[in-house]
Amino acid sequence: MASQGMGRSTVVWGGALLIVLCTTVVFAFSLGKYEKVKASGGVISIPVSKLADGKAKFFKFDDGGKEVAFFAVKAADGGIRTAFDACDACYKSKKGYDQQGDKMNCNNCNQKFAVSKLGPNATGGCNPGYLPSQVSGTSIIIKASDLKGGARYF
Repeated sequence: MASQGMGRSTVVWGGALLIVLCTTVVFAFSLGKYEKVKASGGVISIPVSKLADGKAKFFKFDDGGKEVAFFAVKAADGGIRTAFDACDACYKSKKGYDQQGDKMNCNNCNQKFAVSKLGPNATGGCNPGYLPSQVSGTSIIIKASDLKGGARYF
């Protein structure tokens, strides 16, 4: 009988350990979505080469203790699109977007937005919040002041 109780205890501890490990992996994975960036001379510079695979890359900018999240992605037409990882409609959920093929998907309401159509004319509602940027040589340049302008989402 004593060995039966010990067996149950081992199973319980093993199950608890498994839950802790799974939670740790999920937490670590969720932190890994964003790369932290810093301003230099009032701008953020991201190598265009980071987007060569067509997959959205997610970044966080520290605005005096408030982290502003955004993404950059290369559209099928070769253009670079940048946007806040939030929108006017769903930003309070703090779920942001993920990429599904050539679309960005809102993780809160599941609406999808074509990467090629992201930009200054696709604003409001659940569109990813527009973030101005320009390509200069081999870098994507984003003004820190534009990032600070989106702090309200976060």
